[in-house]
Amino acid sequence: MWLWQLVLAVGFGIGSAVVPVLNAEAYVLGAGVSGKLDPVAAALGVSLGQTIGKLAMFLAVRYRPGYAARTTKEPKPVNLDTRWGRFVHWNRGVSKRLLDAMSDRRWGVPVTLLSASVGIPPLYGVALIGGTSRMGWLAFSLSVLAGRAARFVLLALGVGLF
Repeated sequence: MWLWQLVLAVGFGIGSAVVPVLNAEAYVLGAGVSGKLDPVAAALGVSLGQTIGKLAMFLAVRYRPGYAARTTKEPKPVNLDTRWGRFVHWNRGVSKRLLDAMSDRRWGVPVTLLSASVGIPPLYGVALIGGTSRMGWLAFSLSVLAGRAARFVLLALGVGLF
């Protein structure tokens, strides 16, 4: 009986990994509150589905056409006197620091684990930036799976207390 729940949760997890409007936390909470689904099975399925979806995003960025032959170009200059210019400048700095951290062997897995379990920085962005980094796909997927499983199982167990 729990097998179809797991398959359904994996499918929803894949969808919610790629489409940000689909909320995986709401799915796990709904499974626990309704009493119709096992919340732990739903949490594990959503974790696996989210890992598959984020890995697909990671690999899509890494192996996109023309990526190997790409040459770096200078970013367009921004006007730091405007609010938008300051935001673009700040965003470039954050993206560069995150890319450097993801490429570093010491920081790639902890950043991904933190993102997958807590949500800071957002896992959607980490998956995209991770694809451009030197981080391996196995380390990325295992850290996403561990972080997401911890997040969703703790959420499911908390719902099960009520």
